[in-house]
Amino acid sequence: MAERDCLVHQLQVHPQHQYEGGMKSHFQQRGPSTTKVLAVLALLLVAVSTPLFIIFSPVLVPAAIVIGVVTEFLCAEAFGLTGLSSLSWVLNHIVDQAKRRMKDMAGYVGQKTKEVGQEIESKAQERRT
Repeated sequence: MAERDCLVHQLQVHPQHQYEGGMKSHFQQRGPSTTKVLAVLALLLVAVSTPLFIIFSPVLVPAAIVIGVVTEFLCAEAFGLTGLSSLSWVLNHIVDQAKRRMKDMAGYVGQKTKEVGQEIESKAQERRT
């Protein structure tokens, strides 16, 4: 039994061979990969556009500055208009609230005046009789 415990078991691992035939290997060997094609297209685009930017930069830079200034001006005007319309709305709301309260107060005073007048009239009727 002791001899059995002392035995060392060895495990042999054989590398798996992959099948590289068929359509997949046929396409991979025929042409460049998609990433290589995209990289070439990107480099071609840069190679064409860089000289154009350099040639037309005396026109493009001032045009970009003018567009930026006009955009900033329009944004400032839009923010100012928004602020004024908000202020106008708040003021109209306050005035409407004040009108409503004054109308309610006038109705209350009118009602109280009518009640007091009726009370005076009833007391006057009592004194006459």
